[in-house]
Amino acid sequence: MAHERLQFHEMGLDDRLLKAVADLGWSKPTLIQEKVIPLALDGKDLLARARTGSGKTASYGIPVIQRILASKQTVREQDVRALIVVPTKELGHQVQIMMRQLTAYCSRDIRVADISSKVDLSTQRPILMEKPDVVVGTPSRVLAHLNAQNLVLRSSLEMLVVDEADLIFSFGFESDLKNLLCHLPNIYQSFLMSATFNEDVQSLKELLLHNPVILKLQGSQLPDSSQLQQYSIKCEEEDKFLLVYTLLKLCLVKGKTLLFVGTVDRCYRLKLFLEQFGIPACVLNSELPVQSRCHIIAQFNQGFYDYIIASDEQSLTDTAAAPQTTAGKEKKKAQKKGGKAKDKEYGVSRGVDFQNVANVINFDFPKTAESYIHRVGRTARADNPGTALSFVSHTELGLLSEVEEALTGDETNSPLKPYEFKMEQIEGFRYRCRDAMRSVTKQAVKEARLKEIKQELLNSEKLKTYFEDNPRDLQLLRHDKDLHPAVVKPHLKNVPEYLIPEALKGVVHPLTSRRRRRKEIQRPGGVIKSSFKKNIRGKNPLKSFQYTGGKNRKGKASQS
Repeated sequence: MAHERLQFHEMGLDDRLLKAVADLGWSKPTLIQEKVIPLALDGKDLLARARTGSGKTASYGIPVIQRILASKQTVREQDVRALIVVPTKELGHQVQIMMRQLTAYCSRDIRVADISSKVDLSTQRPILMEKPDVVVGTPSRVLAHLNAQNLVLRSSLEMLVVDEADLIFSFGFESDLKNLLCHLPNIYQSFLMSATFNEDVQSLKELLLHNPVILKLQGSQLPDSSQLQQYSIKCEEEDKFLLVYTLLKLCLVKGKTLLFVGTVDRCYRLKLFLEQFGIPACVLNSELPVQSRCHIIAQFNQGFYDYIIASDEQSLTDTAAAPQTTAGKEKKKAQKKGGKAKDKEYGVSRGVDFQNVANVINFDFPKTAESYIHRVGRTARADNPGTALSFVSHTELGLLSEVEEALTGDETNSPLKPYEFKMEQIEGFRYRCRDAMRSVTKQAVKEARLKEIKQELLNSEKLKTYFEDNPRDLQLLRHDKDLHPAVVKPHLKNVPEYLIPEALKGVVHPLTSRRRRRKEIQRPGGVIKSSFKKNIRGKNPLKSFQYTGGKNRKGKASQS
């Protein structure tokens, strides 16, 4: 008999919380919410692991709000009762949004303040002087305010949450967090939320938790193949650009897509390459101001953009975890090269709530299995389907094996299926890609980086006050505009019909061909043949061009 999941209204929650949950469209709790919320309401310390997108934020947010509402019935004094520690500013912003959504009907009773952003302490001091009920921040920012006596927690704190706990130490916050604990009372309830259990999480467990309940939910850290389809394709550098051009330009990838690359340079190299073909994309990396990054993510979630190119740099973590002297040297090196020092509290694959992502493309294969899981975890969230495609060069085959081993576990078959198709079918596009790449020089990439940083600094700083007064103008500000340091050849934007592979002509039609086809399919008596619509409806975008050997004249995917 199937397990009946505990419902929100059966958890003894305040009516105002239940109304907010209903407004969010949550008909029933996720597995982690069903397990965590009752235990948290019972006052237990918790160490919970669940995969990305499983609803971890609400699983601690709901009991935090419920406990504060309950305590306010007896204690009227305004004070900081909950501290939520996060590893990145972006996650701090997302947590604040979630907490405000959950307190929509009790916002007068519960105030939430996010102090993650790097502004002057004096700017945030008035907010903290009002003693918000919930404070969200990175360890370094919280500690700075505690040392400046803008924030006092020793007498009032009741709950401490450490979100994405496995990142706290790796982002260089170990000493900050330990110093922060000296400012807390002797007794408080603690939650550690993490996507993985590693040595750092074990250290935090011993540091923060007292006789905790340990929840290891969802042994697989990614959804199964019925929800998430994962593919890998072995290809070298030039073929990567050829494939991404084919997938995006011929619209074989449909829906919002994240493209992950290894470095900031690669972000702009790929963006400039796509610009040559009239394919707009945003760049998201650690060099951009945090306000710009949050605005890019917000607009992506609202459907302004289809493609984000994100750098998910391993070196970022290494720099953050290194001693201060090493970090200083790296900063100087970056400045000498004309670059901007990277923000160590930045993370794209972790702690950023991308919504309704249909596809993740690993243009550069991730360096670790953990990184793969967190990148691919951006799609197939909640109950939505998703697809992940990874490009793998011959030097990355060892990394692919590690990822497959980590994902396979006790199963016999790897969830990563080979994405097979005949490369000769798209050879006709190769000269166009080479033509585009000739314009994407090192100098063009350097100029593009400088130009975008200047634009985003202007948008985020000088116009900040203006945008506060004119929010509609902020909505019109887009981040996927052409940077144009490279020479754009207009003829590359169009795809001649003769270059479209024979197998795809039933699926892909240039505009002129589509008009002509409408005339051809008109039949006497007004009957229109609907084979064109039938070919494209209900197809998995990444399987539209898949082959295993047999003839496939209409471009239908063969079963893998």
